[in-house]
Amino acid sequence: MRSACKLIVLIATLVAPALLPAQSYPSAADPRSNLKPGRLDAGTAASNMRLVSFSPKPAQFDSARGLTFINSDLAFGNSHYAYQGNFAGFTVWDVSNPAQPVVASVVDCITSQGDPSIVGNLLFLSAEGAGNRNDCGKGGVQDPKDHMAGVRIYDVSNPSAPKLIKNVQTCKGSHTHTVVPSPTDAKIVYIYVSGQQAARPATELAGCNNGTDPADPANSLYQLDIIKVPLDHPEQAAVIPGARIFTGLDGSPECRTFCAPADTRRPAGGRGGAARDSANPITARLNTGPRNCHDVTAYPAMHLLAAACSSHAIMVDISNPEKPVRLSALTDTNNFQGRHTAGFSNDGKKTLWTDEWGGGTGPMCQAGSIMELGGNTIITASADNKQLTQHAYFKLPTAQSAQENCVSHNGGLIPVPGRDLYVQGWYQGGVDVMDFTDADHPTEIAYFDRGSIDAPADTSNASARSRYTIGGSWGAYYWNGMIYSSELDRGFDVYELTPSPQLSANEIAAAKLVTLKEFNPQSQPKYVWPAAFPVVRSYLDQLVRNDGLAADRTTAVSAALDAAEKKSGAARGAALTALAKKVDGYASRAKDAARVRMMSGAIKQLAAASK
Repeated sequence: MRSACKLIVLIATLVAPALLPAQSYPSAADPRSNLKPGRLDAGTAASNMRLVSFSPKPAQFDSARGLTFINSDLAFGNSHYAYQGNFAGFTVWDVSNPAQPVVASVVDCITSQGDPSIVGNLLFLSAEGAGNRNDCGKGGVQDPKDHMAGVRIYDVSNPSAPKLIKNVQTCKGSHTHTVVPSPTDAKIVYIYVSGQQAARPATELAGCNNGTDPADPANSLYQLDIIKVPLDHPEQAAVIPGARIFTGLDGSPECRTFCAPADTRRPAGGRGGAARDSANPITARLNTGPRNCHDVTAYPAMHLLAAACSSHAIMVDISNPEKPVRLSALTDTNNFQGRHTAGFSNDGKKTLWTDEWGGGTGPMCQAGSIMELGGNTIITASADNKQLTQHAYFKLPTAQSAQENCVSHNGGLIPVPGRDLYVQGWYQGGVDVMDFTDADHPTEIAYFDRGSIDAPADTSNASARSRYTIGGSWGAYYWNGMIYSSELDRGFDVYELTPSPQLSANEIAAAKLVTLKEFNPQSQPKYVWPAAFPVVRSYLDQLVRNDGLAADRTTAVSAALDAAEKKSGAARGAALTALAKKVDGYASRAKDAARVRMMSGAIKQLAAASK
């Protein structure tokens, strides 16, 4: 689909990924591979996590009619509410008791795909589909002026009765969006909008223009729309000049390794089977690089934005959200080109990028689906974020059935100190927890999966898209001690991690110390841990697990921590200060000196808090 072009060296730095010598395949010898099918009675398999509760879809959305009523993403706010998007509206869940979530309200409003974000009492919903109307009604759009494509803003100060405040129209609609808070004004947020459509006609929205020149400021296609929202007056939210982060990017090179089979439904001629034609606006766009992103993830604490833009991974400086600046971009020569979502490690030194091979509706985790497609890849950045280096790939290590739409999708960090853990939804592949602390060797440490919604059937005359019921986890996120998952077809899941050789009870306890009143997964918070014994012991458990410090020394540290914990006040502080000094001396000869120093820092923090 894309021509073989070189990236502009000074703008988009390409570093060859460390590819595996040969493609690999998932294992069929896994408890998840042959689970009993069923919508609400499917077989399950779990490792190192447990299902705390399952809540079926509200009656208003309980339909399997195509994509019309499927659940989409999640946002979390006001300390104990989860906001679950749906292509036909949204549900507000009260999760004060995660074991028994309660529906606070259900709002009917055709709004595909309904991706949500929450800021205070304002809920933002993405709207892109052709059937969205300003009045939220069903029956499709009869008058083009009634078409809603952009971001809806709701007042959810009363969770039982949300009120629509405004429909903010954008030129390409909003497939997804990301909240970027103003670094200088707490009463302003910006909504970065990713829209997949062409520019809308003047009959719908004036000022929108299609075009093929990425440098043309009048061209609506090659930019991310930005909405500026005054939080005290959300009715004044308005589109401002967009983020033009694509200018100067070439198309991705031809696939050389781990290439997806050609799509026989498309004309022959290029990557994926699309004919190259410089006179064709679509292929001309592909030749000049991306024109939009599927998702962008902000890390406001570091003024960074990781933009997953089809063929490109793009790093952006958002120090001034109204004037974002591209720092670097990366593409590769394998077929990992459907970059869908991105996430940062807590220290910002690594990013994780997903590949939505098959668009989310295809069974891309079968025994014959290679592991280098449809999963994640890990990228590290230079200190100035101007050079990106690709590392390993990760995908579910189990083969799923032909009845299960399965590919990597949305997720977020689990706040375990000293490790980079990512929980993620894989549609009908279930929920998975990946450790990507080592960028070259990411591993799975926990999972939960159900069998397919549908049993095998004769589908010889069915289209690929409508072959089976679309379902599974759209996204899975850790928030205040629990993992929440939006199940497209079935409902709403809550999980809890359980201790294992890969994750200790201390690490789970340390993660639970991090609490957030509000959490938007695509606007990533920086996790900070309080001074506490579980934090110190998390580092100690990791040093034992990876043989990072001699056994006699880890035993001594453990005993000293136990003794210090029995003390209080100044006596505890003195004991911990003495221990920290001793641990500092261990670092020089430790196999994992960096983690020893992190443990020492946590001990000193605890000592200071104990005086």
